Amino acid sequence: MRANIGASWMALVVTGLIFLGGCAFQDDLIALEDRVIVLERQSEEDRASLRSDVERYQEDQAKSDQDSRSRHAELRALANDLREEIGQLRGELEQGQHGAKSLEGSVQSTLDRVARIEQYLGIGPSEKPAASDVDQDEAANGAEGVEETPEALYARAKKGFDQGQYENARELFRSFLKQYPKSEMADSAQFWLGEIYYHEKWYEKAILEYQKVIEDYPKGNKIPSALLKQGFAFLNLGDNANAGLILKELIRKFPDSNEANVAKNKLKTLK
Repeated sequence: MRANIGASWMALVVTGLIFLGGCAFQDDLIALEDRVIVLERQSEEDRASLRSDVERYQEDQAKSDQDSRSRHAELRALANDLREEIGQLRGELEQGQHGAKSLEGSVQSTLDRVARIEQYLGIGPSEKPAASDVDQDEAANGAEGVEETPEALYARAKKGFDQGQYENARELFRSFLKQYPKSEMADSAQFWLGEIYYHEKWYEKAILEYQKVIEDYPKGNKIPSALLKQGFAFLNLGDNANAGLILKELIRKFPDSNEANVAKNKLKTLK
């Protein structure tokens, strides 16, 4: 009898353990399924975020490529227009409709612009702008090995600038900077390079050349002028925000300069 009772209790205990073990296993399974669901949701969110980032990058890249192609096409069109202008000017020259000297200068100026645009685009060799006969003779004299002083080379470059012979002046100023980088006139030579591009209305290049004055010659006296003309170049590009920042920087750093007074007056017109 006692043996039967003990066996019954033992069976009951075993059954309970099996039942409890089954419940614990079921709870673990549910918890595991919940974790899987959370992980799947997180993974899907990560994939969606990644897809969004990729799509945004592709859109930005496409816009950048489109802007670059548009700019390239505009410059090519400008080069073609200038070449047509050259053809017209040459036709007028042949027909004697204008003074020969004046018209030749117009043709050469247009050729210079075409050369710079083609060089910027990298679309092949351009027709090299020619200097005046006087400057060609001077260049020939320099090529014969006659040593030229820094002062003489600088004066020759500045003379070319004053006479509107910008391509010739550009080459001479660059030659000066290459030969005499430590000269006291080096910052001025660099500034005139910026002025050449500014007069040619190539304002992007002018800004870069003015920046070299600011960075390469921090102790020079051309920094106020470079900042002022850099601000004006941005204005000509329609970028009033950057122009304002640069003019304010000029006023802050050089408050007593004449350039600062000009900058103050210009800022009043921007408000």
